[in-house]
Amino acid sequence: MSKSKQQAASQLILKPLSVLAMAAAIAYAPLSNAGATFKIDDTKWVSVGAGLRTSFTATDDAAGNANQKWSTDFTLDNIRLYLNAQIHEYIKLEFNTECGDCSNGGDVIVLDAIGKFEINDHFNFWVGRMLVPFDRAELNGPFYHSTYDFNKTPFEPADQGSFDSGKFGRDDGVTLWGAITPDKKMTYAVGIFDGATGGSNVDSNLLYAGRVGYNFLNVESNPGYYTSSTYYGGAGDIFTLSFAGQYQEDGAGSKANPADFYAFTVDLLSETVLSNDAVVTIEGEFKHFGLDGLVPTDGGDLDLFEGDAYTGTALYLIPQVVGIGKFQPYLRYTNNDPKNSSNRKEYAAGLNYIIDSHNARISLMYQYGDIATKGRDYTPGVQGDETSTLKLGFQLQI
Repeated sequence: MSKSKQQAASQLILKPLSVLAMAAAIAYAPLSNAGATFKIDDTKWVSVGAGLRTSFTATDDAAGNANQKWSTDFTLDNIRLYLNAQIHEYIKLEFNTECGDCSNGGDVIVLDAIGKFEINDHFNFWVGRMLVPFDRAELNGPFYHSTYDFNKTPFEPADQGSFDSGKFGRDDGVTLWGAITPDKKMTYAVGIFDGATGGSNVDSNLLYAGRVGYNFLNVESNPGYYTSSTYYGGAGDIFTLSFAGQYQEDGAGSKANPADFYAFTVDLLSETVLSNDAVVTIEGEFKHFGLDGLVPTDGGDLDLFEGDAYTGTALYLIPQVVGIGKFQPYLRYTNNDPKNSSNRKEYAAGLNYIIDSHNARISLMYQYGDIATKGRDYTPGVQGDETSTLKLGFQLQI
């Protein structure tokens, strides 16, 4: 074959290949906080992503024959796979996984499985397994909180054990959400869920939850009714005040001694970008849990908290880039005060190294208190020493 014929043949082969490559490049595009998006047509697409959190912890007086040594522990805290899709202009699908008990080699579980009917800014509804609308800490999840250890206040039923009553703040049900006002500064999310099933809830009562927030400055932008605890200055000045509550008849206690569960919370997020581009973030939260009719000596099927809890965090993002990121020192205080058990609190100081906002972050922290040693057992007579803990945490997601 002559050289000219060879060149012509090569062009015939390479031209369609180049067209295919261009089409693939168009179909493959990044989506914020969702890995990569594969476009099917003008209204259909699929995105994939993943998230990892792993840490090293050393605790004083927690090892050795006489508990006189520092314990050391490497832990896989979270490993999640994200799958999102749009199947219609107004209909989306979300599917996320998690390891049930990462530190003990737990099985992979369905974390979220949500059918999303998103109509407009003011009225949307999700069905399936999802976060129960409540406080900001729950709606941040571990990946969008400002600190590595994201929630040291008591849990509600959607965090307990199995999906008979929820896990990781999720439950099976439906949530309506959107903006109340035309400027989208006031938002709402209300839902109905299974809550605690069996045991105390022999009548199969449902759990009701709701949250209302008002953005006094810039409007926070998150998927659905989710939240974040910091935007690292990217959203400008933020000042948001929110109220939330939950209720379930016979949602606590045991079959012999049922109790009604109710809870409400008030949380505040303030983020200010200073003239030197530093970012000051302040977050605070108050929770009240009630177990109407609970017998204090009967922890029941769920060891739920009854009493008050509050926490506050202050962070300062230094504007100068050091290496590939910015440093962000912080202080945090948490106090959990059960009605029928001993008080427990924790002081924390830490340093975040922010490489790519919530997608790449390294955190070093020191914690002192007795929240960890007393655990989530809120029955009378619980004891635990105040201990010192050092932790180094790594967070990566795409």
